[in-house]
Amino acid sequence: MAVSLLSKLRCITVDVTGTLIAYKGELGDYYCMAAKAIGLPCPDYKRVHEGFKLAYTDMAQKYPCFGFHAKMPNIVWWKTCVRDSFVKAGYEYDEETFEKIFRRIYSTFGSAAPYSVFQDSQPFLRWARRKGLIVGLVSNAEYRYQEVILPSFGLSKAEWDFGVFSGIEGIEKPDPRIFTLALERAGNNIAPEEVLHIGDSMRKDYVPAKSIGMHALLVDRFKTEAAKDWIEAGAIVLPDLVAVQQLLESDKLKC
Repeated sequence: MAVSLLSKLRCITVDVTGTLIAYKGELGDYYCMAAKAIGLPCPDYKRVHEGFKLAYTDMAQKYPCFGFHAKMPNIVWWKTCVRDSFVKAGYEYDEETFEKIFRRIYSTFGSAAPYSVFQDSQPFLRWARRKGLIVGLVSNAEYRYQEVILPSFGLSKAEWDFGVFSGIEGIEKPDPRIFTLALERAGNNIAPEEVLHIGDSMRKDYVPAKSIGMHALLVDRFKTEAAKDWIEAGAIVLPDLVAVQQLLESDKLKC
C-alpha cells in the first residue's frame, strides 16, 4: 500500500538561485553600472551581458567550481571572468581603471544588492524543520553565498542544517556526487529514498538527484518554456514553495 511521501521523508535539500533567491535584473547591468560609476561612458548593456555569458562559460569549463581544483583564489577567478566579459564585449581598460571597476563589481556580488529573496523561502525552510526534517542547501555557488548573501536575507544557518556549495566542495551539479555528499552531510544514515530535492533545473537538479535514488521535484517560478518538457518527462513541476508545501501536506504525493 502506498504511503504519503512526507511521512517517509527525513530530509529535504533545496537549490538556491532560482529556488530561494534570484538575481535582480541582468548581470550585465551591474557590470555597466560599475563602469559608469567611475566616470566612464556607459557600455552597451546587452553586449556586456552576452560577453559575460561567454566568459563565465569559458571559465567554468577551464576552472570549474570557481577555481577550486586549480587552487585559484575566488577573487582571481572572478577578476579573470570580469575582465574577459568586457573584452568579449569589445571593451578594454587599462589596469588601474579595470581595478576600480572590478572592485565595485566584486563587492556588489558579495552583498545582497543584486539579489532578491522569494517571500516563501524562509517560511518553507522553517515549516520543513518544524516537521522534524533535516534541511540542506545544494548549490553551484561560491563561499560568499553561505557566509554573506544568504544570511543577509534571513536565510542564515539557523534556517538550515547543512550546505553543499560547489565553490567550497569542488563538485558541482549535475555531478551526482554533490547529492551523495549532501546525504553524508545530512548524517543519521539517511537513505536516498528518505530525501526530497527541490530545484529549478531538470538537468542540474532533477536528473542527478533521481539518479542516486532521491525523490525530486521542480519549482518553475519564471514560467520557463522548457517546463512542458519537464512535465512530459515525468517531473512534478510547481510554481513556488507554497505549492510544494501544500502538496506535501495534502498527502497526495505517494511513494
